Amino acid sequence: MLQTPSGGAGSGTAAGSGLMSIGAVLSQLRDEFPEVTISKIRFLESEGLVEPRRTPSGYRKFSANDVERLGHVLRMQRDHYLPLKVIREHLDALERGEQVRLPAVGRQRDSGDGESLGELYGEPEGPTAARVGRAELLAAAEIGEQELEEWESYGLIGPLPDGVYDAEAVTVAALVVELGRFGIEPRHLRAMKAAAERDAGLVDQVVAPLRRHRNPQTRAHAEARAKELAGLTVKLHAALVQTALGVRLP
Repeated sequence: MLQTPSGGAGSGTAAGSGLMSIGAVLSQLRDEFPEVTISKIRFLESEGLVEPRRTPSGYRKFSANDVERLGHVLRMQRDHYLPLKVIREHLDALERGEQVRLPAVGRQRDSGDGESLGELYGEPEGPTAARVGRAELLAAAEIGEQELEEWESYGLIGPLPDGVYDAEAVTVAALVVELGRFGIEPRHLRAMKAAAERDAGLVDQVVAPLRRHRNPQTRAHAEARAKELAGLTVKLHAALVQTALGVRLP
């Protein structure tokens, strides 16, 4: 059982008698993680971060401890930028009852609170985004090679130079699948991709001088500024779409 402030062995066992479907798990997690999807949960399962039970018909059934573990995984990705391999090792150590110190967040390393990720795991300094292989991306999005190749031909998704994909590729894939259920085909999304690239170029123009600065704190400020500007452009895009359609989203 994970050692957390809110959960002990007793509470997990009491709640564990009632197993939950993946939809019920999604509802619980979305209170804290609004962007989590069923595809994301399935991907984390494929990575060995959680092992739900299966009914004779093959349906997933999650215990309270499974949900707690998923919450830890999502929290460490969001707050500490840790790769899944490190998260898995950390949680497995907690399950064994070992006292493990979580590495400090990249922005906190200059404060002296904890060792850096590079010192602990031999990795380069700076936040490390989750990376997935091609097979993992296909499994998470529940698509085939032909579909992924089509999406790549339209520039919606693309591998990094070493052939793997960043974490956002999973999100993009899930959204392309969801839009497809409404009859919106990948070729229709090329305009969105082009608009996103123009927005990214505008943001890059603003933060480029900060990124080139020799002061590490200034460069870190550039990343924070880029994230803030990206959030504002997303909100503006959503507002403009709603205005054009004459609707208001909840």
